Amino acid sequence: MHYLKLTISISLLTLVFSCQENNPTDHQISTLEEKEMSLDPNNYNVAFLIMDGTFNTELTAPYDIYQHTIFRDSIKAMNVFTVANTSSTITTFEGMRIQPDFNYLTDEMPSIDILVIPSAEHHLDTDLDDEKMIDFVKHTAENALYITSHCDGAFVLAKADLLNDVACTTFPADIEAMREMFPHLNVLDNTLFVHDRNVITSAGGAKSFEASLYLCELLYGKKNADEIAEGMVIDWDLSKVPHTVID
Repeated sequence: MHYLKLTISISLLTLVFSCQENNPTDHQISTLEEKEMSLDPNNYNVAFLIMDGTFNTELTAPYDIYQHTIFRDSIKAMNVFTVANTSSTITTFEGMRIQPDFNYLTDEMPSIDILVIPSAEHHLDTDLDDEKMIDFVKHTAENALYITSHCDGAFVLAKADLLNDVACTTFPADIEAMREMFPHLNVLDNTLFVHDRNVITSAGGAKSFEASLYLCELLYGKKNADEIAEGMVIDWDLSKVPHTVID
């Protein structure tokens, strides 16, 4: 009899914890509402796709650049936020823990003007089997003003069939792997970023700063891009950055 009571108690506890894991807490709902309210409707919405294994630099470099647009006068600045396939904390490759702003599987998503795909540890293998993630990228790209990737984030764009008609690049050491995996693509080397149509792909690493400043210069002009770079102590001169722009 005592054994039966113990078994029932354990089952009930398991059910309670299971429900807690599958349903957003009041705090998560409150945080989500606060994030939605903080998005200035007059700004560009810039979404960063994150997941376990995301590399810090490819996330934080463009995030820093784009967030700093709010300090410029008389421009359409950027609302920056993260999206993931979970409402739980994700852990980057380097161990940083990040709470996603939106869960693209369950939340009502804001419109996305610019999609940023930082590199992640498994972008050359298991991440490419995530059909829901690939579908999210495809769907978002349909209405996005720009689609961007850094380092191996280009593999996600390739898997989503978004690089079929454009030139692109990726992390230098992975260019041959990309050519082998996607032999129909025009993958360029000896360049730090490529802009073709509305797609910008970069080599990643610290050069993620340059690709992001390029987009700022494209949207806001040289003066604003120079001021953003100066504020972040970056020696920015587009003419000195090996890049490719396809007209």
